[in-house]
Amino acid sequence: MILLETLKLLRPHQWVKNAFILAPLFFTPAAMTVGNVEKVWLGVLCFSALASAIYILNDTMDRASDRQHPTKCKRPLAARTVPLPLALVVMTVLATGGLILAYALTPGFLILSLIYLGVNLGYSLGLKKISILDVMLVSLGYVLRVFGGAELIGVRASEWIIVCTGLVSLFIALAKRRDDIVKDLGKDHRKALAGYNLPFLDTAIAMMLAGLLVSYLLYTVEAGIHNLYLTTPFVIMGVLRYLQIALVEHRSGSPTTIVLTDKFLIGNVLAWIATFGALIYGR
Repeated sequence: MILLETLKLLRPHQWVKNAFILAPLFFTPAAMTVGNVEKVWLGVLCFSALASAIYILNDTMDRASDRQHPTKCKRPLAARTVPLPLALVVMTVLATGGLILAYALTPGFLILSLIYLGVNLGYSLGLKKISILDVMLVSLGYVLRVFGGAELIGVRASEWIIVCTGLVSLFIALAKRRDDIVKDLGKDHRKALAGYNLPFLDTAIAMMLAGLLVSYLLYTVEAGIHNLYLTTPFVIMGVLRYLQIALVEHRSGSPTTIVLTDKFLIGNVLAWIATFGALIYGR
């Protein structure tokens, strides 16, 4: 029982976010070698360990408020199913192991890993209480993953990938805040909610999506790859489906759960990967 609860403490389902580390390799066919594939997967392992350490820290600091949340009250520390001393030991082991692995990969990746830890530490210690800054820091975490993936394979991260990653992660973070407002969780649960309301969030989400779609379309036109623009409908369908989940179904509170369980989104992402891959690798 304690082993299962400790595993839940790591939030392994959240590791899917580290797939962003794979993005630079996927977008760079010339860098697709066995050695680089091994490196980026080790990078995913590294960030998974660091992310789990941060989750434990966050759960440690938020365990009192989490007990007032309809779903977060089931987290191991909030539910008292994992002793706090054990959680702190696991957190230390994960953070140390992740940094050692980062150092073994490349010095640049270690620096990015330290920045990632620093950003998340600041977020957990209080920056998450500041509206707008809270979602910007969440977005920065995704962007750092992309930079990390580029560092591991020795390429320069494309400006278009960085821009699109930043915009899509901001959209997801804003949709999550919107879900909190709709469910009337209140600022007692998340202090930053005091700076948000539905009109503001709906406008901000629309801005992010407009920027994302324009940026992606410009990328497909300027990338110099024949017919790459044909992948745009998949991006539009993905965006519309996520909007439907957020605005119609009101269940955008857990982006990871949505990505892992929504059949439409899963099928759409796989279709985009297949089409995009065929166009850039079939030249």
